[in-house]
Amino acid sequence: MTEAALRGIDHTLVGVHDLEAARERWQSLGFTVTPRGRHIGWGTANYCVMLGEGYIELLGIIDASLFTNDLDRFLATREGLLGIAFASDDPQATKERLVARGLHPDGPKDLKRLLELPEGTVTPEFRLLYLPKEETPDLSAFVCCHLTPELVRRPAWLDHANGAKALAGVTVVTRKPERAAAGYRPYFGGDPTAPSAGVAEIASAAGTLRFATPDAFARLFPKHGLDLKPPMAAAMTLEVASLAKTGAFLAQHGFPTTSTDANTLYLPSEAGNGAVLEFQVSAKAP
Repeated sequence: MTEAALRGIDHTLVGVHDLEAARERWQSLGFTVTPRGRHIGWGTANYCVMLGEGYIELLGIIDASLFTNDLDRFLATREGLLGIAFASDDPQATKERLVARGLHPDGPKDLKRLLELPEGTVTPEFRLLYLPKEETPDLSAFVCCHLTPELVRRPAWLDHANGAKALAGVTVVTRKPERAAAGYRPYFGGDPTAPSAGVAEIASAAGTLRFATPDAFARLFPKHGLDLKPPMAAAMTLEVASLAKTGAFLAQHGFPTTSTDANTLYLPSEAGNGAVLEFQVSAKAP
């Protein structure tokens, strides 16, 4: 068994056309959304949904004349999940472990952004490793270390009216699930599993990557609402305290959920700015 080089998923990135409209949409879904952040020297900004474990970054363009890190190219095709950040507490040590496995991370490199709080702007800081596309099968991914977590993980921001507690995983549509999942053994350790036909998963200490063929994805989410063009990250799984309470809240606010089994609910992609939102009961729920 390969030892884990990374803790798991730190956050997902959702590219959106209209950042302010996306903020309003996610608030209407019952998520607490942080104040706006702006990337220093770039033309992009974000709002985040901070969870007890992991978070979701809503990413949009506020100045198209500046560097957008290819967000403009992504949005020319669609909204939705554009990438994943993996979590590391020590990027230099992580880099050494990945290099020892024959991988080629670039960095660490520092990144700052401006977070526009009511009491004044603060500057969260991060340290990143960039991962070659050919070494992250069917995903755009990088490694993120938080240098100032106290600025972005405030208790009030972790309380969500819809009951969301944690980011539990991401589902990627691919032609070859088993091969894609196996590509993440050097990162997370362990071996992929195949829970159903056309699906392969690899688990980490913080979230699961699930790879599914288009047909398998359609079985998981029959009303997904996406134009499936593999490879593409397509769905996020969120843990909640109670499926019944989450479903009731969403329905009351105009977002009826769908279920294919007793253990999950989901919202189609049009509710989540191009990302299917799957809800499951938290293993840590009382």
